[in-house]
Amino acid sequence: QVQLVESGGGLVQAGVSLRLSCAASGRTFSSYAMGWFRQAPGKERDFVAAISWSGDSTYYARSVTGRFIIARDNAKNTVYLQMNSLKPEDTAVYYCAAGLRLGSYYSSDYDYWGQGTQVTVSS
Repeated sequence: QVQLVESGGGLVQAGVSLRLSCAASGRTFSSYAMGWFRQAPGKERDFVAAISWSGDSTYYARSVTGRFIIARDNAKNTVYLQMNSLKPEDTAVYYCAAGLRLGSYYSSDYDYWGQGTQVTVSS
């Protein structure tokens, strides 16, 4: 089993950068593909980015391609989401998730979820 804890959220102005972290417990972290999702008020939870077990393959939603970077450090059991050039429409609760299906855009393919961290971008 994997437990996930996100951190790094906050209130920022448009155009700045923010890095989210997701710390995982369990010795099998490197066996899981990891993903980031986000959910804005009144909206569904949307895919943001995903990364393979080794970190060699990454996947991004169109809305964040070129601005966000997902990375992982298996030695630290941590996955990161570097968010650059933030926009007000990036405001949401951000969740990290672990699953066995590589690069999936579907939340149902992820087995473990963190509690989420709030990111608010003001204009």
